[in-house]
Amino acid sequence: MSLGLAAVLFLITSALRKRLLLQAMAEPITLYFNRSVYEALFPHLQLYRCQEVIAQDDLCQGPFRAPLLLLAIKSHPGSDGRRATLRRTWAQTAEMGGFWLQPLFLLGAASNQKQLESVAQESRVFGDILMWGFTESHYNLSLKERCFLQWVHGQCQRAAFVFKGDDDLFVNPTVLTDYLRRTPNASHFIHGNIQVHSVVMRTGKYAVSRDLYPLDHYPNFASGGGFIMSHLGLAALYRASLELPVFPLDDVYLAFLALAAKIPHRHDEAFRVWGIPKDELSAYQDSISIHGVSMERIEEVWKQLESPPKDFWISS
Repeated sequence: MSLGLAAVLFLITSALRKRLLLQAMAEPITLYFNRSVYEALFPHLQLYRCQEVIAQDDLCQGPFRAPLLLLAIKSHPGSDGRRATLRRTWAQTAEMGGFWLQPLFLLGAASNQKQLESVAQESRVFGDILMWGFTESHYNLSLKERCFLQWVHGQCQRAAFVFKGDDDLFVNPTVLTDYLRRTPNASHFIHGNIQVHSVVMRTGKYAVSRDLYPLDHYPNFASGGGFIMSHLGLAALYRASLELPVFPLDDVYLAFLALAAKIPHRHDEAFRVWGIPKDELSAYQDSISIHGVSMERIEEVWKQLESPPKDFWISS
C-alpha cells in the first residue's frame, strides 16, 4: 500500500514543504489508541500470530564480507514475473559500496495450492522468498509489516540496514549505498520520502473511520514506495509492535510504531515515490528508488546504466 497519493497531500511549494517538514519533525505528538475499537473493526489484524509458510531462517547467517543491507521487497504470490525481472536487475545478492546486499521477497499466502506449489518451487531455486499464512490483501499489508519486524528480530539481527519497498520499484544500488555512507548518523533515522501531516481519507480505498482514528491528519510517515530502516530502529519498532494495535494502513501503522519508538524521519528527494517528471536515464542514475516503473522499463534502464567497477560489485 502507498498512501502517498497527490490527492491526500498538502499542495505546497518545495521550499515551504521543507520548512514544514523540519517543523513537524520537532513537534511532539501524543496519540491514544482504543484497543477495543481496533478489535471490533479489524479483529484479524489484532489476533493473527505470525506463522511462516515458507521460511528463510538461514538467510542472514552469512558469512558476509561487509555489513548486511537487506532488500526487503513486498510482493504478491502471483507476481512471479515481477520478481524475475528484479532478480535480473537490481535485486541481486552482491557486495557493493561497502555493504552486502541480500534481496528478500515478502509474501502473504497464495490463493490456491497450485500457486503455493509454484512459489515454493521458486523459493527452492532462489532461496529469497518469505511467506506468511495470512491472506494477501490490502489491509493485511500491515500484518506484513508486523510479521517482518518479528522475523528480523528472530532471524536477521545481523542486518545493519533494511531497504523496504514494493516490487514495482526501480532501485539504484550504487546510489542507495552511497547515500548510507555519506549520511551522518544514518542509523538514527527512518529515511525516505516523508509525507508530512497527510490528510485522513474518510471515503475510498484508504478510508478510515473516526472511531478508529479521530484526528484529521496522520503523523509523518515514510511513503511505502521505498524507505530505509537501521538495525537500531528495527529493534525499537519491533518492541513497539508488541504494544500497539495493528492499524489497517501499513505505512501509517509504521508511523505509529516510529512515534512509539521515538525514531525521527529523514526526508530525501532521491526517494521518488510518484515516478519522475521526465523518463530520462539521468533520473535513474541520480535516484535511490523510483516507484511505479514498468518491468520492461526497469530492464531497459538496467541495461543502459554503466556497470559499477568490479571491486564494488561482486556477485556471489
